[in-house]
Amino acid sequence: MVQFHEQIIGELLEDPNGGLVVLSSGLSLPKLISSLLHLHSSTTGTLLLLSPPSLKSLILHHHHSNHPQLPSEISAEFPANHRLSLYSSNSVFFITPRILIVDLLSNKLSPSLISGLVILNAHSLSETSTEAFIVRILRSSNRDLYVRAFSDKPHAMVSGFAKAERTMKCLYLKRLHLWPRFQVHVAEELERDPPVVVDVRVPMTKYMVGIQKAIIEVMDACLKEMRKTNKVDVEDLTVENGLFKSFDEIVRRQLDPIWHTLGKKTKQLVSDLKTLRKLLDYLVRYDAVTFLKYLDTLRVSESFRSVWIFAESSYKIFEYAKKRVYRFGRSDGAKPSGQGKSVTGKKRKSKGDDKNEKEVGGTSSASTSSGLVLEEVLEEAPKWKVLREVLEEIEGERQKQREEFQVEGEENDSGIVLVACKDERSCMQLEECILNSTQKVMREEWEKYLLNKVDLRDLQTRYKKKPKDPKGFGVLDGIVPITPAPNAQASSSINKQEHDALLAAASELRNQAKKDCAIGDDPQPHDSSKKGGKGKGKGRSKKGPANVQSPGNKKAARNDKVETSDSENEGKKDEINPATVDKPILRKHTQESNGSRTAKPLPPVHFYALESDQPILDTLKPSVIIVYQPDITFVREIEVYKSENLSKNLKVYFLFYEDSTEVQKFEASIRRENGAFESLIRQKSMMMIPVDQDGRCLGLNSSVEPQASSSQNSITRKAGGRKEIEKEMQVIVDMREFMSSLPNILHQRGMRIIPVTLEVGDYIISPLICVERKSIQDLFMSFTSGRLYHQVETMVRYYKIPVLLIEFSQDKSFSFQSASDIGDDVTPNSIISKLSLLALHFPRLRIIWSRSLHATAEIFASLKANQDEPDETKAMRVGVPSEEGIVEDDVRAENYNTSAIEFLRRLPGVTDSNYRAIMDGCNSLADLALLPVERLAELMGGQKAARTLREFLDAKYPTLL
Repeated sequence: MVQFHEQIIGELLEDPNGGLVVLSSGLSLPKLISSLLHLHSSTTGTLLLLSPPSLKSLILHHHHSNHPQLPSEISAEFPANHRLSLYSSNSVFFITPRILIVDLLSNKLSPSLISGLVILNAHSLSETSTEAFIVRILRSSNRDLYVRAFSDKPHAMVSGFAKAERTMKCLYLKRLHLWPRFQVHVAEELERDPPVVVDVRVPMTKYMVGIQKAIIEVMDACLKEMRKTNKVDVEDLTVENGLFKSFDEIVRRQLDPIWHTLGKKTKQLVSDLKTLRKLLDYLVRYDAVTFLKYLDTLRVSESFRSVWIFAESSYKIFEYAKKRVYRFGRSDGAKPSGQGKSVTGKKRKSKGDDKNEKEVGGTSSASTSSGLVLEEVLEEAPKWKVLREVLEEIEGERQKQREEFQVEGEENDSGIVLVACKDERSCMQLEECILNSTQKVMREEWEKYLLNKVDLRDLQTRYKKKPKDPKGFGVLDGIVPITPAPNAQASSSINKQEHDALLAAASELRNQAKKDCAIGDDPQPHDSSKKGGKGKGKGRSKKGPANVQSPGNKKAARNDKVETSDSENEGKKDEINPATVDKPILRKHTQESNGSRTAKPLPPVHFYALESDQPILDTLKPSVIIVYQPDITFVREIEVYKSENLSKNLKVYFLFYEDSTEVQKFEASIRRENGAFESLIRQKSMMMIPVDQDGRCLGLNSSVEPQASSSQNSITRKAGGRKEIEKEMQVIVDMREFMSSLPNILHQRGMRIIPVTLEVGDYIISPLICVERKSIQDLFMSFTSGRLYHQVETMVRYYKIPVLLIEFSQDKSFSFQSASDIGDDVTPNSIISKLSLLALHFPRLRIIWSRSLHATAEIFASLKANQDEPDETKAMRVGVPSEEGIVEDDVRAENYNTSAIEFLRRLPGVTDSNYRAIMDGCNSLADLALLPVERLAELMGGQKAARTLREFLDAKYPTLL
């Protein structure tokens, strides 16, 4: 264990109440928790941990390495008596907040059995969270309980107003412990014997630089548009902030209360900034073909509503992304734009064909002697080459050490080089690059890209009838669907030709694959390359003849307008024109591949995805780490790993793209964390924490006492203002509702919460009132699935006053949609129309609109006035199918003959107000038919209704005789 962990634990143990610890990300929070668990004594009581699943697995890993007995988990699968025995065992358990709060409220768990509570996601807590609810209940009954809360996300602890102070108040804590990376003890320990760091700055290609510059220009333009709205704090609207995911949260938090008043353009700008941030990330993370493929999907999905696509610099993003993958031009080197009028004439000819993609060659063969060439570029990521060079250098150094020191140090060193990337996809691709070759990886991506285009074309032709005179072309054709001017028409035809060239190349690729399968040759081209040895994968002995044959077989296709020449990869490609300058290019490639065959040996490599959150450093114990995509959390983990293994000679390589947003983002993340800690330090110096943080429900006292005094003044005539004995209000709550914060707020208002499993409704307020609560998102989903109709139907069947509660979020607008979006007609897609139809279909349904959780609690309190308390056993049995048959005076589902009730309600004189009285007054429809008019008048509430029903029942059945 590192020394500053011991100091943190020592500070926590000083205060018997516990405390809130905020430390820098990457400083091994799971190890700290594991060390803290070792100190738990079974004599004090049970210790419960509220932890997210990712942290739980890491804590268990570290705990197992130092302690054989692992903490177990209390889950919902355990029956109540088993859970009770576990709570009394004085051990350490992981538990979810939902299970714990239900057991506390149902009195299955006595608070005195719990000695302590450890909460590991303190940054996500608020006054309304379930964790705060748990602490309030435990503290009110067990003053000796300690609560230790932890967070390794300091920037989340400063979001919003006084977040740290409010978190401490809701957990009843008095002490805040801050442990940033620049803290004296932390910095001293981590910098005592730092690892050897090699900072490798890789220059980006000119097209990558161009794309990055264009994205930043577009992002800046979007931010300027956002500033014009005057709805967002201008200080937050910077490109640097835009590099982080939290930027979306910052903007949405400011705009949510007025979201319904914003125009479509402003809403789209928020979405566009998120898209542009992804583009910047994907530019340095993925290869050129994958980036182009992502841009193609954006062009299809966002082309008509997006703001950024129409920005001035956006065309550069698409243009440069294409140039990284292929070039499209004439074989004589001239630009295809010079074809002007003849091109448009040819385009008209090809429109008449049914399959112009396939026959485009035939229509254009008579045009010019020099056809159009699709020249592959397939630009490799610059980091790929550097990564291989670094690995070769590592292996070379190791060989020198072996020669000099003869197997010294091999006992401690596994020899594996750890390469850390952001995600699994990057890991798999880099592994392919190292095992086979970078050219082969790019070739496979390029072939997938082309085949996807053919599949898309086939889908369009199969399921979509082509109009005789099309108004425009698909977005994948690159043609803007607007009536073009002469120049625009020429450029659009070039885009069409470019698209046709890609389709022709892809069709030829697929035909060649089919031909290979039919011949019985190697069906998968890349399999042969695997057999051909390592290096850069140029040993394609089986594919050599196919490559020689394919240009010859394509003599007929060579007359087409479209040909492809391979400028950077292997000789095999779709349409190759032998008349063009292909041989020098192919020769150049054979030279490259020969060089790669004599490649230097590489060390064993393990690729690790940072998103997987595995304890990889302690498992592998590497001596060389290559940080391919830098991340501040992983860098700190490396520092802690080195300080724990001082004897190990650790070398770390950082691969950065020079002058890229990757560097900016990494540096900005350090600045942002330091700024968050400086803010927390300032908050700590002037924080006001109540001295009596002993678990008393302050919210309850403040909310109940004013009501008591006001009611006392209003009833002074009754016994001289004698104070009435206040009865405890009860609310029966469905178990599934504990995912929301409403039970917490109701408990704050002094209501007793009874958690049970309800078949009908979410909240039972009284024997007559049943409430189905819907958040806005849940309301839309319930309407879509039809679940809401069924839920309201069952509530109407079993309760006199069914209520649909529509609850809005407090920090969002109290509006479904802007007034301009509400139409006059009933439409199937309108939420207002659906609600109107629901209210018409169920006239007794009451709809309540609530602005927030606190407003809902007020509404519940007013609804409960002058109402009896609900019966727990009866509420549990409503709507539940019985196993022992029908029970007298029971409210189970079988006791209600739904068909008979529906028949009864359709009889003349029977209304919503009297059908229940009729059901209580007779056992069946047969009994109803025999009742006299006087008895019917008593049940139906009037002579007129009774006579109407009696006349209907006594009416003679008409016959033909």
